[in-house]
Amino acid sequence: MTENKGEVVGLVLAAGGGRRLGGRPKALLPHRGRPLVEHAVEALRAGGCARVHVVLGAEAAVVRDRASLSGCVLVDNPRWEEGMGSSLRAGLGSLEGSGARAALVSLVDQPGIGREAVARVLAAYASPLTLAAAAYEGERGHPVLFGAAHWSGIAAAATGDRGARAYLRAHADTVVLVECGDVARAYDIDTEADLVHLE
Repeated sequence: MTENKGEVVGLVLAAGGGRRLGGRPKALLPHRGRPLVEHAVEALRAGGCARVHVVLGAEAAVVRDRASLSGCVLVDNPRWEEGMGSSLRAGLGSLEGSGARAALVSLVDQPGIGREAVARVLAAYASPLTLAAAAYEGERGHPVLFGAAHWSGIAAAATGDRGARAYLRAHADTVVLVECGDVARAYDIDTEADLVHLE
């Protein structure tokens, strides 16, 4: 696997404005003394992604100022209010010409998913044709790995908050599911009630 690591770039979708959290950008929510976006980047790096791109949107300038994201490629998504699909398109677009042959995509609001899940999904990479996703008790979740051969199709189908869901459903027979329920917890930080997961 080591020879493949440089070919797979980590991609954090961190543009959300936290509409159901009173308009607090999810990237800056504090967890263990640091912003959530730093945890997401660290999980990708610790799991084996040498390069990481981060898509910013809500309060992007503030996130750049407050979060330590050195070494990351920061991608601004001016259309972040349209939903996760626009951030996925922006992130995949930033990888064009980078030499990346796959993207390992994680969401900033899932701090229960760490290096172990990242490493397992990364290990599923075989070629630019690979589609792989973490699974939790058999249900597809994050992170997900998109081989470069799929990027244009995923971008075309990514609308609203659906991201790659429709594309993955259409290609379900080729998606490698990697069980991660024993090493990660796939909760989202979406509402005030979810803040109990943060420390």
